[in-house]
Amino acid sequence: MYTLGRLALLPALMTLCTEAVARSAQEQANGFLEDGTWNLLNRSVYDNREYRNGGRNGSARNTYKAASEHNGYAEEWAYGLMGTFQSGFTQGTVGVGVDAHAYYGLKLDSGGGRTGKARLLSLDNAGEPKDDYARAGAALKLRVSSTVLSYGEQRVKTPLFSSSDSRLLPETATGFFLTSNEIDELKLVAGHFTESTDRNASSHDRGFVVTYSNGRQGKHFDLAGAVYGGIENLSASLYTSVYEASWRQHYLNLAFSQALDDAQNLSFDLNLYRTTNTGKAYSGKIDNTTWSLMGRYANGPHALSLIYQHVDGDTPFDYVTRGAIFIGNSVQMSDFNAPNEQSWQVRYDLAMARFGIPGLTLRAAYIRGSGIDGTHVDPSGGYAYLGYGKGGRHWERDLLARYVMQSGVAKNLALSVQHNLHRANTAQAELDGEQIRVAVEYPLGGEF
Repeated sequence: MYTLGRLALLPALMTLCTEAVARSAQEQANGFLEDGTWNLLNRSVYDNREYRNGGRNGSARNTYKAASEHNGYAEEWAYGLMGTFQSGFTQGTVGVGVDAHAYYGLKLDSGGGRTGKARLLSLDNAGEPKDDYARAGAALKLRVSSTVLSYGEQRVKTPLFSSSDSRLLPETATGFFLTSNEIDELKLVAGHFTESTDRNASSHDRGFVVTYSNGRQGKHFDLAGAVYGGIENLSASLYTSVYEASWRQHYLNLAFSQALDDAQNLSFDLNLYRTTNTGKAYSGKIDNTTWSLMGRYANGPHALSLIYQHVDGDTPFDYVTRGAIFIGNSVQMSDFNAPNEQSWQVRYDLAMARFGIPGLTLRAAYIRGSGIDGTHVDPSGGYAYLGYGKGGRHWERDLLARYVMQSGVAKNLALSVQHNLHRANTAQAELDGEQIRVAVEYPLGGEF
């Protein structure tokens, strides 16, 4: 059976030799502490969500979600403290280092049927929010030339397996991850993971976080990819992965950016995923191609983006971990990824520095999806419970204001306020909802 989990390609990558070796990152190593950094991020998040009709959208198909929302109202306020340490590498042919983290979450206000959907807080066995929760982990890393292999609990960023940081505390993953930069303009990556830890989890023994399927979990996730930036104004990436006994997933990205003059820029971004079931097909039959194309025009402080997204398949586009979705219409309350869905988005960004308020950015987006048809989903698979109908449609409106202090004692303190609204008909499997989220972040960090 083919699996990247055996990491058969690692010896070849670790000994890869090019002209770049003479200028390798390891040769520039100053030491374990000398190149080390530390960071302490303080974050407070208030999340208020209201779900209409008790979260049912007028349809019995949403009973499974209504139960998780209690009375159709969710409100959580919490404080998170995230400490990270990233060492440098010891000197020599093989450099040794360690990356470590410790996360702590504290409930400031919630409970009484208001907890669940926001996923800020860890829950006890009765489904009530814990007063506080914590977890910690570390990864050992080895570097030869400009190739790094790490093993342990770590944060990962790839289009197929990625650690989300969209709530109070970030996700982490346990396993091997390799990054090689031996060839100029070409980055190679490979990974083998045995679990992912959700954002509000307080333990590391729950297997993988799969966003939509309720099918049986696989035991490992393997990936490999390449990112190339050697063509002017163009970058390309190609990844492949296997989620054991569930699916194979491939990813392609093409990004182009062209400056029109000193103030104007035009860019395009294509993201494409291809997913098919494999092995014992724990999530059922999957034959899904999902893609999005974004065009963005920027002129000074203004930027206007148009995005089209299409799902071709009788199951929703699904992914392991909360952050492994790079399609353009994955937004705050919906991924717009339902079976056979077509969606479009218009988005406007404004940087207020030009108007005398540096550090303030504003954003407004409107997304509409239609053509949803989930009536041909595998009835014995992991998506039948979602209850998609035929003729599903929905829309979302997102507003965001973010301000970052530019100087003074509170420099880099960031405040963001967002309001999101989602509405759908009964053939679409997500809830009508309205969200207000306020977040304050204050980072501290430095070198040794």
